Amino acid sequence: MTALEDVNLQVPRNATFALLGPNGAGKTTLIHILCTILAADEGTALIAGADVRKKPLQARRNIGVVFQEPSLDDRLTAFENLDFHGRVYNVKAAERKAGIDELLALVELEPWRHAVVRSFSGGMKRRLEIARALLHKPKILFLDEPTVGLDAQSRAGIWSYLDTLRRQRDLTIVVTTHYIEEVENCDKVSIIDHGKIIADGSPAELKHRFGKETARVLPRDPDVAAALTERYGSLQTAKDGSIIVDAGAPGFADAFLAEFGTRIRQVSFDTPSLESVFLTLTGRELRDKGADESEKRNAKRGRRS
Repeated sequence: MTALEDVNLQVPRNATFALLGPNGAGKTTLIHILCTILAADEGTALIAGADVRKKPLQARRNIGVVFQEPSLDDRLTAFENLDFHGRVYNVKAAERKAGIDELLALVELEPWRHAVVRSFSGGMKRRLEIARALLHKPKILFLDEPTVGLDAQSRAGIWSYLDTLRRQRDLTIVVTTHYIEEVENCDKVSIIDHGKIIADGSPAELKHRFGKETARVLPRDPDVAAALTERYGSLQTAKDGSIIVDAGAPGFADAFLAEFGTRIRQVSFDTPSLESVFLTLTGRELRDKGADESEKRNAKRGRRS
């Protein structure tokens, strides 16, 4: 089974780069290869100039990683988790202490320095994982779904910390995410599906090239939904029953309302967005959890390319 095929991408220094794709598209497999967890069957990947296959130890020195699954030792305190990580990377005692002080303050966890991690909220654990990943001063920070499962306030906080870190540390950030709205402020976005990069560019460039004006329509009953789909097709059907259709044709709004105005509960019109780009290129919304779990299993079994 081929997990990735002809993936070719470059991430600029000091940029925030997002890898966006449906569940099971190959995001986690690609991150694992770049982080030297998996070895590709062929091809070349360079991390800060180091070949991940030929010089994996050098590549690892240049990266920090925050995995999707929690990886903290929740029996230890925040300080002990960071201190242990620093010792593993042979960070000198004075540098380790100064780094721990700086990072705990930056992610606003200094008051919980000596608190056991199992008492932390999900957002606090994520912030500590980010601090730990940066303690050995890597050049590149990889984050695999860093905000999954967090509330909106915690998600916004994580991105605020990441932006501050990037500016202060000349840091390159590579992130995968399911939340399309989170990549709006990224410098570059690559969309991956079925193991292939199908588009990349800045959010503005992607919207210009692939974005569509869309209408989100909530029909009154299934018969109206069927008529809508037959008439316009469907870019996506949401969980609440609303249907997203292409609204880019000249005069769409007037024609649509004349035909369906009394048969729908509500309609909203959206200008080109990253969501419409994603739907245009992948033809569907994010796949279900089962596909995501399948990719993880494949990665663990070493099915890669």
